[in-house]
Amino acid sequence: MDSDPLLPASDPLPGVVDYQGRPVYHSSSGRWRSALFIIGVEITERFAYYGVSSNLITYLTGPLHQSTAAAAASVNAWHGAASLLPLLGAFIADSWLGRYRTIILASCVYLLALVMLTLSSTLPFLRPPDCSGIMDPTSCSVPVLQLIFFYFSLYLVAIAQSGHKPCVQAFGADQFDQNVPDEFAERSSFFNWWYFGMCGGNIFTVSILNYVQDNVGWGLGFGIPCVVMSIALIIFLAGTRTYRFYPIQKESPFTEVSKFIVALVRGHKRNDIIKQVNEAESSGLDYAKEAKELLKLFPIWATCLVYALVFAQFSTFFIKQAATLDRRIGRTFQVPPAALGSVIDVSVAAFLPIYDKVIVPLARKITKIPSGITMLQRIGIGMMVSLLSMVIAALVEMKRLKTARDFGLVDEPDVPIPMSLWWIVPQYILVGMADVFTMVGLQELFYDQVPDQWRSLGLSLYLSIFGMGNYISSFTVSLIDKITTENGDSWFTNNLNQGHLDYFYWLLAGLSAVAFLAYYFIAQAYVYKNKEDHVISRCVEPRLIQS
Repeated sequence: MDSDPLLPASDPLPGVVDYQGRPVYHSSSGRWRSALFIIGVEITERFAYYGVSSNLITYLTGPLHQSTAAAAASVNAWHGAASLLPLLGAFIADSWLGRYRTIILASCVYLLALVMLTLSSTLPFLRPPDCSGIMDPTSCSVPVLQLIFFYFSLYLVAIAQSGHKPCVQAFGADQFDQNVPDEFAERSSFFNWWYFGMCGGNIFTVSILNYVQDNVGWGLGFGIPCVVMSIALIIFLAGTRTYRFYPIQKESPFTEVSKFIVALVRGHKRNDIIKQVNEAESSGLDYAKEAKELLKLFPIWATCLVYALVFAQFSTFFIKQAATLDRRIGRTFQVPPAALGSVIDVSVAAFLPIYDKVIVPLARKITKIPSGITMLQRIGIGMMVSLLSMVIAALVEMKRLKTARDFGLVDEPDVPIPMSLWWIVPQYILVGMADVFTMVGLQELFYDQVPDQWRSLGLSLYLSIFGMGNYISSFTVSLIDKITTENGDSWFTNNLNQGHLDYFYWLLAGLSAVAFLAYYFIAQAYVYKNKEDHVISRCVEPRLIQS
């Protein structure tokens, strides 16, 4: 081999320390012994997060008495904030606190937010009034102070997870050294099993916890995530002695790179921008190279916004759509509408092991790529599956509306349509399969392709795709609702039997097709980050192919 030898496992890891600042070794730190603690933290934290978010639209249209369109816009806006705020959390972690301390601080804020959310639905002076006995529930308003306390608690959850979400995943991937072949391969697998664990935990969240919220009470429904979040903090602290820590650089690179990006953005011609980058790189300025690595990710970021727009629908209109169906299993059990979201997690949990253990090895033999297919190919496949999910959703909604007309239920929104909940399951399954490709692919891409010291920022950029997607969804829903209301019934009227969700789903399918075409041409021109991974690729590939 004409490359430098790889680091032997007996030598200390350069630039890496343990929790007391001492050098660490491959054999006694990191890898799966640490990653399993961190995956456990993610499972419990996502249980708490989805315990709040997965059924939020039901709480807003129920106890808070909001309209369907207003509630959908509110949910999208909150999801948007929860996905954009990690940019701030990652900046704080990578510049000052470090990932470990940021996770602990975020966990404490998380606990406070969940306690407040529980109190908002249990204490008499904070709980919304019961309007069940009033003929017109929309006339029963919630006091302003109660709304303020609820939304403050809700957005405090978003702030807390903004420090938790990007740092936990980056900290988990940090436990694998990319300069050692075995660990390099394990890191790619880590992203798969990370998402598997998260979705596996969510199966219980949306199936059991949503049932508690709908049938027992919201106080207990919000209280359980609070208890689970305290368990997440305990699990994370328990693994401290095994973790690998990357010390923060004394001088944050954010300032110089930000200045350089601003200079590039202000350039009037593309050739001038390229000239500035090349001049900076030839002068030995690392921040110029780092800025270039960040900037070339933004076209990928932009073309994935429509995918995020589609993803936003499963926590809003999918739930309202499911609420109109016959959701009985057996004679008496009624499946809560939001619990159908667990189908996505079941789909992910079932398909991810097949992808990791069957599809990847088969693809590896053909492509000779350690990961089977490239990160960009994986993302593109998921975008196509997402497009198909919208086509199926539109066809099912057309069938649902036709059934409502055939049985004279157009004006009876509270009467279940004689159409089984199984009709809506395929669109949930396809969303889950799309996640296995696009969601996990984006996580790995935005971790791997940013400068090494900015990996929290990279994962927060991935999350910001879904933040912007939710805001775009909120704006789109509000705009369509306003336009269609002025010309008759809204597409999103409170009585969905009189609405046209099918038109909206067809619109999303069309946008997905356009976005995929743009993504295809951008991905074709993309050049992966130029670092010394070719050494690892040459070393790890034969071993992987033989296994």
